[in-house]
Amino acid sequence: MYSSFVPPRQVRIGDAAAFVGTTPRAIRHYHEIGLLPEPVRGGDGRRRYGYEDMIRLLWIRRTADAGIALDDIRDAFADPALAGDDGDGDGDDGIASILERLEETLVAQEAELRRQRTAVQRMRTEGSRMGLLSDFVTGRLKSLPAGSLRQADLDTLLVTERILGPLGAAVQAGRFIALATHPDLREESDRVDAAEEALDDSVAVDDPRVARVAAERHAFEEALHAFIENSGLAASDDALFDSWDALHPAAADEGAGADESGRGSGRGHEFMSVVEAIGKMPYDFSPARLRCMELAEELAAHEV
Repeated sequence: MYSSFVPPRQVRIGDAAAFVGTTPRAIRHYHEIGLLPEPVRGGDGRRRYGYEDMIRLLWIRRTADAGIALDDIRDAFADPALAGDDGDGDGDDGIASILERLEETLVAQEAELRRQRTAVQRMRTEGSRMGLLSDFVTGRLKSLPAGSLRQADLDTLLVTERILGPLGAAVQAGRFIALATHPDLREESDRVDAAEEALDDSVAVDDPRVARVAAERHAFEEALHAFIENSGLAASDDALFDSWDALHPAAADEGAGADESGRGSGRGHEFMSVVEAIGKMPYDFSPARLRCMELAEELAAHEV
């Protein structure tokens, strides 16, 4: 028995949009960009959509939901070379080519999402700041008791890794391991840091305090270096270089992880040269403090 209901031969834009699962505004946009030909209009001046129009709309809706750009869908339908041998405009070959490119893009996006998820998991496991550092750096800090590193220590390592790469930051980590495991050194470090910070803009460059603090900084760095040598941390530094070379043999050939432009190496990141970094990373040092740093460097140079 046949149903007494007879489907309409044509429907208005609102009914077409409802059936396809989109909006009249979207269909009008398809017309504007040439993705969907303008249909005939009824006696009331309104668009009317037939069966073939609905098929085209369903194609557009499904392929767009798959992530294909509307411009690509339009080109696949419009290009005779992609529309099939009979030129009927179905665009199967064109859509297949687009789908292939889309799949490649999705594979890359999936890999990036996995990388991001791994990074988030590391930050949750290691702690938000420790987890920002690479595995090569955090691996050297694993043996330290929880909380023994200060936020400022981790921030400094983060900056160093950005400039010099994981190897440079891992070597610098030895300094913070020494401070974390030697209370007297940490106390002296805090005292010298406070003395340097006191050299603000109110202190003249030739103020006697500048030279005195420079001498204190030099003495502290000498004591810290001696502790690192005697504690075996220096030997750990040598092992770091060997480990890095094993992981990055190409970087080893370029000179301890730096290329010819002086850029540090690191997995998945681009690192600026030291000169670039100095010009881009702001440090609020007063002229007196800068002079203090220069004097300390001169004292160290005389020791060599």
